[in-house]
Amino acid sequence: MFTTRPELTGTHGMVASTHWLASATGMAVLENGGNAFDAAVAAGFVLQVAEPHLNGPGGQVPGIFVTADDRTPRVLAGQGPAPAAATIEHVAGLGLDLIPGSGLLCATVPAAWDAWLLLLRDHGTKSLREVLGYAIGYARNGVPLVGRVGDTVRAVQELFTEHWPTSAALWLPDGKPPADGQVHRNPALADTWERLLDEAEAASGREAQIDAARRAWSQGFVAEAIEAFCRNAFRDSSGRDHAGLLTAQDLASWSASYEDALITDLGDWSLVKCGGWTQGPVLAQQALLLNGFRDELCYVDGIPSARTVHLAVEAGKLAFADREAWYGDTDVPLDVLLSPEYTQARRALIGAEASGELRPGAAAGAPKLPAILDALRGATAGDGATGEPTVGPQGQVRGDTVHLDVVDAAGNLISLTPSGGWLQSSPTIPQLGFCLDSRAQMFWLEPGLPNSLAPGKRPRSTLSPSMALRDGEPVLAFGTPGGDQQDQWQLCFWLAHTVGGLNLQEAIDAPAWHTTAFPSSFYPRSWHPREVVAESRLGRATLGELAERGHRVVEAGDWALGRLSAVSRRGGLLRAAANARGMQGYAVGR
Repeated sequence: MFTTRPELTGTHGMVASTHWLASATGMAVLENGGNAFDAAVAAGFVLQVAEPHLNGPGGQVPGIFVTADDRTPRVLAGQGPAPAAATIEHVAGLGLDLIPGSGLLCATVPAAWDAWLLLLRDHGTKSLREVLGYAIGYARNGVPLVGRVGDTVRAVQELFTEHWPTSAALWLPDGKPPADGQVHRNPALADTWERLLDEAEAASGREAQIDAARRAWSQGFVAEAIEAFCRNAFRDSSGRDHAGLLTAQDLASWSASYEDALITDLGDWSLVKCGGWTQGPVLAQQALLLNGFRDELCYVDGIPSARTVHLAVEAGKLAFADREAWYGDTDVPLDVLLSPEYTQARRALIGAEASGELRPGAAAGAPKLPAILDALRGATAGDGATGEPTVGPQGQVRGDTVHLDVVDAAGNLISLTPSGGWLQSSPTIPQLGFCLDSRAQMFWLEPGLPNSLAPGKRPRSTLSPSMALRDGEPVLAFGTPGGDQQDQWQLCFWLAHTVGGLNLQEAIDAPAWHTTAFPSSFYPRSWHPREVVAESRLGRATLGELAERGHRVVEAGDWALGRLSAVSRRGGLLRAAANARGMQGYAVGR
């Protein structure tokens, strides 16, 4: 089959990400004697500068990794919680029935800095200055911006000029959005990072310096600046002005940590995901459901059959309905949701026609869905056919994220999905050079739900890095940006690779699809029963058959969905691939 690029093969190291500068940075670190964790951290900071419309220093970073010495997958829990003052009563008392998708009210504790540094301290080898220097150089001296940055700024230009003057000063310095390839500088961010380094290097020893840098962020000048800025009210996607709730104490009370990974046996393969505080287990649920149809799944010349797509879409609807009813930062009944008995009962609901219902299962008693859902059906949230991050005029977004995978010769393997704190999420904090995230928009304001807003609680995140084991050995790391689509586009990759027998690049290049037949995680939380967004390369006959089965098919174009990347290590060989869609992602290695 046609592929946009070759699958890379080597023995030294592989880096794949959503931007070529990050991939090149990670490889430079590997060439300079660093390991996969050093490379990942350096690349992650560069992504904050190179893709500022998709992630930033005020965001989050969940990851899944194994080390050369410990082959048990672990989760890097880099998602900050809601502030102590973030109660349903407070937000509803403002006259809101949803948390806005932009502005300061939807900010959670910024987690990326602490998570990256925890990973570097415990599993890297380089100093903080060695890995952060690349990003500082781009912030100080300038980074050539991709065209989508200018497009994003253009979409929120009126918001910036009329309501967010600090963002206008950074992104519209001459009154115009940055052009494709324009070199953009952020000296305030470079100064912030340099000050953090200066405070860190007052301590002696590599680990002590990293911990000092963590404290300088969460207990020092960064936390103080965030609290002071959040006292101001700014326009958000509700159309009104609201102040933020974050305080310095919120930052000081939280730190990144590690968790056990969720491992789901699928025969020769096993999927590794983060827990039910993310949407990650829906990929495992979908895969389990489809295992019962394995003899019916079919790829011909890299193209899935209509039956394959239909079954995948229907499995996705069931899994995401369970996400809505059961997932959150609480006790999620994953032992039931992933059990053979439950899976078999759910599989029996998949018929020959497209379902138009949201059908969660009774995993732990009767499922409870938000009462507001019917009112959100079909709510305006941008064109569902874009398949890429969508930005509205008030800064509301869907799916803005980046992704990064690294493997080295020793066997260190990591998958990371940084996100949040993108330039359009909230006003720029001028003395810091970055803005806060908007992840709290994923909470519901109805009490008693797994994903109801509560102080100190993590929002149910769409961020969903992946790893896979083959015969018990970690061999594959992969993922994609895309909000609610992440674990649908990853399913497309998974089926193409494990069922269709395609290599990493072929599996990424294979036609993709997703459904919007469940509530979005992003404001205004819309959903469209029976809608399937699909790449035209599935073919006229397949798209026609899907329509005949009752799916409302929206064609996204030939190359429109997903920004996957992947790396693998097996049989002494390292491999990597990245998505050509969007013309930003690259894999490098040797």
